[in-house]
Amino acid sequence: MPKVQKTYLEVQGKQVPVKVYRERRNNVRASFGKQFVILRMPLLLPPGEEENQLAWFSKWVHEQFDKHKDLHTRYFGKDYKDGDVLKVGSREYILKFDFIDKKTHTANLKNGILHLKLSKHDSESHLQKAIKHLLSRVVAQDFKPEMTRRVNELNNLYFQKPVKSLNFKYNQTNWGSCSNKGNLNLSTRLLFAPDDVVDYVIIHELAHLIELNHSDRFWKLVSDAMPDYKQKEEWLRVNGHLCHF
Repeated sequence: MPKVQKTYLEVQGKQVPVKVYRERRNNVRASFGKQFVILRMPLLLPPGEEENQLAWFSKWVHEQFDKHKDLHTRYFGKDYKDGDVLKVGSREYILKFDFIDKKTHTANLKNGILHLKLSKHDSESHLQKAIKHLLSRVVAQDFKPEMTRRVNELNNLYFQKPVKSLNFKYNQTNWGSCSNKGNLNLSTRLLFAPDDVVDYVIIHELAHLIELNHSDRFWKLVSDAMPDYKQKEEWLRVNGHLCHF
């Protein structure tokens, strides 16, 4: 079994999540995953060699961040400030920040202005995380009526199964889920995807109302509803890291 260590590298003043695998292999390999930068090393290295490889890895990560600006968005996320315009699909939201003497953060949307009341006691790093959660929650509620209509349309077209609820979740691990009770969950990240890709994720989850696993029968249901679904999966694989608040 490989040994896995979770750690961080400081890049441009911010922490990048890292996974170091020590496993049965003959070479060293570095790569960028969805959430972690990954280093794979042989389980047993000569004295001093592991330190050399870790130093090489650190240098390589810094070089890649200097070359590829999209890595900043993938691992650091977006930093929001008062007056920014948030674009989600065809909609735009003007961000208005007020810092208040309370411990909690709140947000509301009115006439295209997304008003956030933010605690002045929060740290900058945690504040940006809180802002992302607030934005995702409020924007998802704004999109929910039309997303509910689309879920019902696709369900009526292809599956005709009871849908109990549709909810949005701010997560990084999947695009959607479906319970055997008919509760559909969609990631708020999906709001940044094209309409046909959103349709694919909805169809994928609706198909689970009939087949809870990923059997051949399940994929037959998906392909009958959307013959080119593999193109949508490829779009998510290539562009998914750009879809987030």
